[in-house]
Amino acid sequence: MDVLTKEKRSKVMKAVRSKNTKPEIRLRSELHRIGYRFRLHKGELPGCPDIVFPGRRAAIQIRGCFWHGHECRDGRIPKSRKDYWVPKLEATKIRDARNDRRLRRLGWRLAVVWTCRMKSEEGFVREVRRMERFLDGIV
Repeated sequence: MDVLTKEKRSKVMKAVRSKNTKPEIRLRSELHRIGYRFRLHKGELPGCPDIVFPGRRAAIQIRGCFWHGHECRDGRIPKSRKDYWVPKLEATKIRDARNDRRLRRLGWRLAVVWTCRMKSEEGFVREVRRMERFLDGIV
């Protein structure tokens, strides 16, 4: 049973962003600060990657653990309404995998950053360094 009223739950769900999330903005800001230039949300590419580096043919997807079914504490399926959530979240995982394959087949390199890995300052720094290696072709 949901602890929120239907109206309150609707308001909460409408506030969930798909673009320009706090983790996305934070990573973009840091990459820009250290000298990387990029484009945002290229809709003509499969999956509409969050951060795109056309000259490097590289893209970064920042994925929320809950919505994209990460195998972490934040990616748990709710205990209520499993008949709704399981198919919805599984469909997202299937769509992500399909879009990732399509992007790679077009000759793009793709890195996925999970939001749980950027929660702590140490984790954020680690992900920024990983993205630097990815963008410089080291990974």
